Amino acid sequence: MGWGDMEPLNSSVASRSDTCFGVFNASKGHNTTQTSITSPWFSTAFGLIGLCSNLFALCVLLSSSRKLSSRSRSSFLIFLCGLVVTDFTGLLVTASVIIPYHFIKFTWAKVDPSCHLCNFLGFSMVFFGQCPLLLGATMAGERFFGINRPFSRSTSISKRRAWSIVGLVWGFSCLLGLLPVLGLGRYTLQYPGSWCFLTLLPDTGNVVFCLLFALLGIFSVLLSFVLNTVSVVTLCRVYHDRESVQRRRDSEVEMMVQLVGIMIIATICWMPLLIFIVQTALQQLPARGQMQLLPTQTQKMLLIYIRMVTWNQILDPWVYILCRRAVLQRIHPGLRPRASVLAPYPTLNPSLRRKLTAD
Repeated sequence: MGWGDMEPLNSSVASRSDTCFGVFNASKGHNTTQTSITSPWFSTAFGLIGLCSNLFALCVLLSSSRKLSSRSRSSFLIFLCGLVVTDFTGLLVTASVIIPYHFIKFTWAKVDPSCHLCNFLGFSMVFFGQCPLLLGATMAGERFFGINRPFSRSTSISKRRAWSIVGLVWGFSCLLGLLPVLGLGRYTLQYPGSWCFLTLLPDTGNVVFCLLFALLGIFSVLLSFVLNTVSVVTLCRVYHDRESVQRRRDSEVEMMVQLVGIMIIATICWMPLLIFIVQTALQQLPARGQMQLLPTQTQKMLLIYIRMVTWNQILDPWVYILCRRAVLQRIHPGLRPRASVLAPYPTLNPSLRRKLTAD
């Protein structure tokens, strides 16, 4: 998100406030910042790193899922896989729209006079931005019930149901992203002219959509924080209670470490942008739609916060890569599985072994 940068639009295009153009003042202060926060090489380099990281994490996830028999762990890996696929696809789609500009040097207003490409890019920013937050909250909820309410369900979530939940999250985010296309708010080209996003101008439709997007994201982050905190506290209390469940608890510790890491990264990367959108939308309400251009400082701050959001897609896959049990056991030897009391009896009847070692 927030890839590359394009040349500023001319004043005639910028005056078309009824389209996706003209939200920022392209003729003011562009040259002084072109070599800093608007550098295309910064976005391109880190975008490629994010693509490679997510692709590597996806390969590791697929390899791990084939070796698992635990339903709870399998469903958690499906949610992780959905998160990695979302981040990878988001970076890929955004790159496919922005990077070609650096080679073709097209003029956005000539290539996309009807704003179809801008609407697509704005939809992608909202869709691939909201999905990780909602998936993080969904994963936190699944782990909360798995740890705190283990007897409230007879079996863990099946693979088909887990993928159905991921599909529901994708569908809900898709509906949210389509709201400006259906008339609630609009997507506009943002400073410095390289990307499209929701509009922070103070008319009713834009304010409602901005608040809906930001408050939903804040709610997802806060819900993840509450559920994960309760789950961690519960896990700490029961971790050393029974040696017979040590192996299962080790797996749950691994999942919670990964989930907490994802939550921390999402909070650091997303909360500044979400709070900024809420503050900007509420502060501009007294203008009653009279403002036609975003203030220069607002344009620059929005770009900086979008740069921070990009790091979420880059760091998410490394949470799983670095927080696997094999890596955690090297850092904390206490997480290594303890020897089973049945180890001296390898010829014991398999059904009896399963009964004696059942959770």
